[in-house]
Amino acid sequence: MAMVCLSDFEAYAKKYLPKIAWDYFAAGADDCTTRDENILAYKRIRFRPRMLRDVSVMDIRTKILGSEISFPVGIAPTGFHQLAWPDGEKSTARAARAMDTCYVVSTYSTSTLEDISAAAPGGLRWFQIYIHSNRAASQQLIQRAEALGFQALVLTADLPYTGKRRDDVRNGFRLPPHMKVKNLEGAFEVCKMSPLDPSVTWNDIYWLRSLTHLPIIIKGILTREDAELAVRHGVQGIVVSNHGGRQLDEGPATIDALVEVVEAVRGRIEVYMDGGVRKGSDVLKALALGAKCVFIGRPALWGLAYKGEEGLQDVLRILQDEFRLSMALAGCASVSEIGQHLVQFSKL
Repeated sequence: MAMVCLSDFEAYAKKYLPKIAWDYFAAGADDCTTRDENILAYKRIRFRPRMLRDVSVMDIRTKILGSEISFPVGIAPTGFHQLAWPDGEKSTARAARAMDTCYVVSTYSTSTLEDISAAAPGGLRWFQIYIHSNRAASQQLIQRAEALGFQALVLTADLPYTGKRRDDVRNGFRLPPHMKVKNLEGAFEVCKMSPLDPSVTWNDIYWLRSLTHLPIIIKGILTREDAELAVRHGVQGIVVSNHGGRQLDEGPATIDALVEVVEAVRGRIEVYMDGGVRKGSDVLKALALGAKCVFIGRPALWGLAYKGEEGLQDVLRILQDEFRLSMALAGCASVSEIGQHLVQFSKL
């Protein structure tokens, strides 16, 4: 079967992954309203394309925190890549480097930070961190990541407790015995999700800043109030995210929350977004509404499930080609020409 769009990879992954793995990756919280709304919300945004613009030469490159990437799509932090492909996060890192984009490595990876770095030397990588009750373990992870050349720290802020994902409860989800949360071995009881610290507050940003020279990005912001607080606490970026709809159900779709956050930030720090991106035109809409870059979660896992590193490169290449085409058809020859004038919200 020819893989033409991201939904082809989704169909393949659903058919061939073990049910427990598919259910884990696909899960949303409660009724999955927010998970599904992340995708549906894009359909309420319409383009206002401009005609007779010279789009014979296209420049789709952009910069995030000063590092150039080939197009404004990176790989979001997701856990347990070995559930999708035997080489797990090592394949993810190689695909990201081959496509010259950013990979945000999850704390809950099934490969060590050292193995991921060795698999794709020179790749642009950020490290996603949770603050755990065992602060020493978090501190050690941050210092390992910095020593290995990771270029930013992404603090996930929306997980004081894990959301209720019904299929995981029904399935009694656990990692298979041969897989481990590699970066946390020894710090916590093996094969169990490590205990997150629900007492974390904005003041802990100062603690993080005392541990590292890396820029800090906060992931999970959905409101203007929290965007203001992020700026005030001196972080370098925000990821507008609802954790793929896996945490609080019936919150806003991320593309809808993006508008409010961008307005509050007023260009003082970079704003990124994840959630629901399935087409190159979705990327264009997010950039038009003020995102600097978007990150994909589930589609990256579908690509891995299809053909590992090669499958993930296919997913990224399709998104890249669709983004370039959408830009051209909307009348933009470079990323710098994308702006809010390109979109309107449908009345339907």
